[in-house]
Amino acid sequence: MRINVLQHTPNEGPGMIQDWSQNHGHQMYIYHPYQFGYLPTASETDMLVILGGPMSPNDDLDWIDQERQLILELIKQDKPIFGVCFGAQQMAKALGKKITKSPVKEVGWAPVYRQTEEIFGLPEKTTVLHWHEEMFELPDKAQLLFSSDKVKNQGFVINHRMVGLQFHLEPKADNVREMVVNDFPYIKGSVLNQTKEDILNSPVPAENELILNRLLDYITE
Repeated sequence: MRINVLQHTPNEGPGMIQDWSQNHGHQMYIYHPYQFGYLPTASETDMLVILGGPMSPNDDLDWIDQERQLILELIKQDKPIFGVCFGAQQMAKALGKKITKSPVKEVGWAPVYRQTEEIFGLPEKTTVLHWHEEMFELPDKAQLLFSSDKVKNQGFVINHRMVGLQFHLEPKADNVREMVVNDFPYIKGSVLNQTKEDILNSPVPAENELILNRLLDYITE
């Protein structure tokens, strides 16, 4: 399977998603549309991964709109799509929903809570990395997957083929360090009240990889 990844900033890469891809013998192609302007076509995409980034889906940029057109084409073709943070927001906006400022800015480690029956084998609660201040409206026909203490819409699943997460499950320890040392000014103003040292010194929960793998397996079954 060819997995096309849309990466939107140098310090937020695929992390454990790449490990999952390699373990399953897939081929991964990573695009940087914010820098080079190129996107894959729907015909050369078996699965799409849309990562996070500092931009907003509301920004008036051609490549952001083109990403949403690609999402809609892949939905028509019933191909799996996995979105993280900005990526989940792009999915929701492509489906006609609004992206707005969150009531609070969440940056750091904090729990999210499963909102579905245990159809994925997911735990009721897990600690994840938050790095956002915008949120998505829940798309039509979507099932709410996760909520946090501060923001209700933290994840959704649609038709066994699409999962969008407002938070980050994919970073490994080195990826977290990369995010923090390059983007630590963004931590200021977070309701989670964590310093960059707090974030760096918190280990990545081992269950995050298991949860991520189950979600990726689910949409590619």
